Amino acid sequence: MAGKQAKVLFEHHVQALLAYATASRYPVRNRVIVLLSVKAGLRAGEIANLTWPMVLDPSGEIGASIELLDGAAKMGSGRRVPCHSDLQAALAHWREVSDGTRHVVHSERGGGLSPSSIVNWFSDAYRALGLSGCSSHSGRRTFITRAARLVHKAGGSLRDVQLLAGHRSIQTTQRYIDGDTDAQRRLVSLI
Repeated sequence: MAGKQAKVLFEHHVQALLAYATASRYPVRNRVIVLLSVKAGLRAGEIANLTWPMVLDPSGEIGASIELLDGAAKMGSGRRVPCHSDLQAALAHWREVSDGTRHVVHSERGGGLSPSSIVNWFSDAYRALGLSGCSSHSGRRTFITRAARLVHKAGGSLRDVQLLAGHRSIQTTQRYIDGDTDAQRRLVSLI
């Protein structure tokens, strides 16, 4: 896929990916992996580097936001990402059944998964689901595209999407956003 962007997922693709995770050997952990990508926009390396202190509030409960530290993020682009309610619930469930290791996403041996393990998990999932052109970055592109389309409803701007994505440049954020051909048709019909 050199030179090509990962495809953006439609809602039925996300649901299929969650169903795939649920049917896997580690359903609770894998659901968290999917939601960290689709609902928080994290990269594979960021998912692998995420630790429990980054998702817990001062009282030790799952927090209202993820505090992704600079050392866990690409190019030191740490940031705070509000935690979607589906992700909060999945993290709480995972915390109840996991062994409480330092890394949120870990192997059965207890160590954190490597970024390449996360990439491979997504690759296997998309292959099993018959979704071509998708990669571990598809969830992130989906998150950024959805956020860009909905940001006006929250009273925000593309700058807010840029901050959530951890991009240094607004141009980078714009490259992630997938166009909507239906919206383009509606727009042209209004001219």
